[in-house]
Amino acid sequence: MAEGTVTFFAEKLSNLILQEASVFGEVEGQIKLLRNELEWMRLFLRDADSKRVYDERVKLWVNQIRSATHDAEDVIDEFILNMDHRKRRLNTLKFLPTCVGMVDKLPFIHELDSRVKDINAMIGAIMANRSKYGLEVLTASSSSTADQAVSHNEQRAPVVEESDVVEIIDGANKVKQMLMMKVETSTRSVVSIVGMGGLGKTTLAKKVYNERDVQEHFDCKAWVYVSEEFRAREILLDIAWHVMFPDDEEKGKLEERRETPNDEKKRKLEGMSENELGNTLCEFLGEKKYLVVMDDVWSSEVWSRLQPHFPEAKDGSRVLITTRNKEIAMHATYSEAFIYELRLMNEDESWQLFLKKAFRGTGTTTPELEGLGKKIVTKCKGLPLAIVVLGGLLSTKEKTKQSWEKVLASIEWHLDEAGPESCMGILASSYNDLPYYLKSCFLYCGIFLEDSKIDAWDLIKLWMAEGFIQRRGKERLEDIAEDYMHELIHRSLIQVADRRLNGRVKSCRMHGLLRELAVKQAKDANFFEVHENMDSTFPISIRRLVIHQNLINHDISQCLHNSSSQLRTLVSFSGTIGKKSWESLQEHIKLLTVLNLSKKEVGGQVLPRDIGQLIHLKFLCIKGFRSHVKLPSSIGGLVNLQSLNLGGNDCNIPHSIWKLKKLRHLECWNCKISSQSQINKCVNGYLGVEQLTNLQTLALKGGSWLEGDGLGKLIQLRSLKLSKCSTSYLKTEFFESIAKLTVLEILNLSFTKGHTMKTLVNRLGSVWEKKNVTIDHHNKTLLPGLMPFSHHAYLYELFLYGMLEKLPKEIEFYPPKLLGLQLWRCKLRDDPMMILEKLPSLRILELWFNAYTGKKMVCSSGGFLQLERLKLFYLNELVELIVERGAMSSLKTLEIGRCDKMEKLPHGLLEQTNLEKLSLQGSSCHKSIKEIEEAGGEDWDKLRKIMC
Repeated sequence: MAEGTVTFFAEKLSNLILQEASVFGEVEGQIKLLRNELEWMRLFLRDADSKRVYDERVKLWVNQIRSATHDAEDVIDEFILNMDHRKRRLNTLKFLPTCVGMVDKLPFIHELDSRVKDINAMIGAIMANRSKYGLEVLTASSSSTADQAVSHNEQRAPVVEESDVVEIIDGANKVKQMLMMKVETSTRSVVSIVGMGGLGKTTLAKKVYNERDVQEHFDCKAWVYVSEEFRAREILLDIAWHVMFPDDEEKGKLEERRETPNDEKKRKLEGMSENELGNTLCEFLGEKKYLVVMDDVWSSEVWSRLQPHFPEAKDGSRVLITTRNKEIAMHATYSEAFIYELRLMNEDESWQLFLKKAFRGTGTTTPELEGLGKKIVTKCKGLPLAIVVLGGLLSTKEKTKQSWEKVLASIEWHLDEAGPESCMGILASSYNDLPYYLKSCFLYCGIFLEDSKIDAWDLIKLWMAEGFIQRRGKERLEDIAEDYMHELIHRSLIQVADRRLNGRVKSCRMHGLLRELAVKQAKDANFFEVHENMDSTFPISIRRLVIHQNLINHDISQCLHNSSSQLRTLVSFSGTIGKKSWESLQEHIKLLTVLNLSKKEVGGQVLPRDIGQLIHLKFLCIKGFRSHVKLPSSIGGLVNLQSLNLGGNDCNIPHSIWKLKKLRHLECWNCKISSQSQINKCVNGYLGVEQLTNLQTLALKGGSWLEGDGLGKLIQLRSLKLSKCSTSYLKTEFFESIAKLTVLEILNLSFTKGHTMKTLVNRLGSVWEKKNVTIDHHNKTLLPGLMPFSHHAYLYELFLYGMLEKLPKEIEFYPPKLLGLQLWRCKLRDDPMMILEKLPSLRILELWFNAYTGKKMVCSSGGFLQLERLKLFYLNELVELIVERGAMSSLKTLEIGRCDKMEKLPHGLLEQTNLEKLSLQGSSCHKSIKEIEEAGGEDWDKLRKIMC
């Protein structure tokens, strides 16, 4: 973690030296010296940071470096803040001569020079302590420590027994099939077992490896434990020993036992180099059907280095890999069909395993102990290792309420009791294996509430604001952050909860024990503090403060009173911040980077008038629904703001928002922008949306800001959501602007009640003619924008709210890769299915609130080939839906709600072989359901299974 702290600040300092050289002036030399010291510290920390857990001297040294880095960051950021305040003050006194401004700057320069010199001296002393107290010897001995780890790991046995875990038994057959089936594309295949630490990967592999039919299927076999400390030569020697001398498993120390005929060959093997061993092994395996298990693989390099030594000459040979990282499995395995992913246990499986371990197979318990036992099992979150550890512990305890209550109260301690080999120790090894830039991202997931879904988009924006995302050339920061998230998912450290239509992660969650690990590591590294976890003494330095319970109206500045550093992040998942709390916080939040108030209850939030002075603020979120949020005009002073999210709250946003040129995400779909007065334009110059050229996300109420072609200059927009748009603003320039947004992925247009889309068509005609698109001027009731969107290759989700009479018949007018379409209050007269069923990629279709006003809809044979979900709600005139044979062949979910004139189930529905869910609300189809139920038989059996 300290490596990440130093690296992130060093990069920040380098950028500041380039961008603000004139600001630092004569102190630039000291600043560069500080940056150079940071670079040296970073190199030493890479090794030391991982050892701080095991040595108190290293821990102290690393903590001192982190503290010095935080001090340096505070000094630099306070200087920038003071210079910004000075600049604003001088701007109000423009008549003063330049010399006055220079004199005004000198005290800040001298103070910065003095403080940076002190920090450089402090860092020099800390680095000197490395040799003074023998830390260099510690670092140099890392290789011998690794040797010990390898020899120790070779003795490791699976903690979870194969008979303990239901999925171990179920999964064995699937893995066996992968190992023994014939594969035409390759003569040697790789099979992978993937899952987080403690799921039972090794146990499953052992079970399969030891089964008689597997043993008899292969000519020779080898099991090797790879571990984090990978050494190719040692692994090759181990494999060679197993396959060449299967009857003599004892390795090394030949002089300690009697000579055997194979000893000379063994000595020769031990004297070989890596290449010689590899060639010898490859030659031996050449005509044999072999099975090699490589357990606990941590790096893709393992397969890259060893692959050439596994020949493909004999059909049916297999290499079985167990790993926590799916990327490693995908690197080695040519098809996902050969990757078996272990899942967490469900509630019933967890309880049965717990009973088996806690009562040693008898399975008898009392109602009193059952309640406590289930609470303990719930804490394990389906992880077999945790259940086995706690169940085994309770098997040694008295079967009394008092005894079990003590264990329940100290579960985390019991899971961490045995150090590196404990449950938490095994999980921590996944964290320790992370590169520095992912460690911060992983720990940050711990700020969210236990068992909560984490919005992937919010998480990405938070990582960016915190400075965790390292630039890669011209690649978009959001894309890099998404790669970070995928890597954490592949490493089994976070789990996908929901996916978007295009397959990307919509939300994720963190296993409860991994979250406990993150919170513990974060506290130890002074990364963040959870308010509820603090005792009365309070930490001496708090960088990030997280509040989960409704305590924020208390004087939270009390916990910051003794803090030696400025608060950088304030996150509250409950309550608003009142005026008194703001006043008490004022001295502690001058350097705030993240302000995240994700409250659930209704209630207004008023931000202080001087919030614009928080020039380091990059992320501002006040989530809620239809509460009133008041933003002061000083919001225009947040020059570094990247993300503003007001959720569904109502707000009149000052027009000064257009000053924020670094803004990337403006998500305020229920908010409007105030108009700029003519006087203000004359004094401060024109402000408009076109100045926010970095915007990736824009969600606002329509307004005068839509006038002109400013929207079309936001060519980086990925998501555009406009609510309550009046047609008075939707002129030709608006649609020309939409046509220029060629990287759009999501478009949501909502027109105010009383306006119709039909009236816009004449304005659209000129846009389409400019693009050489043929227009039928006798049939101009076309959906606005769909024709220009035909070349929007990335647009996959479209939402339209407003009156319309006809859909365009030409399929080329629609986005070519449209996956999801929602139509609300369109009042279509003609059956829309005749057109929409031809969209080649459409997977989700929703029609709401009289989107169609006809009586009958027909889905033709061969139509909607990709459609998976169909929703029909409040179509008040709809009487009949016909699904012809061969239509909607991929349909999985059908939801019909409040279509009260529709008495019968869609004709042909029960012939849909893939239908999994049928939801009916109101009186929709009730008559038909009753008739089928009374008739009974096969149709009723099928209907019963899918209705919900």
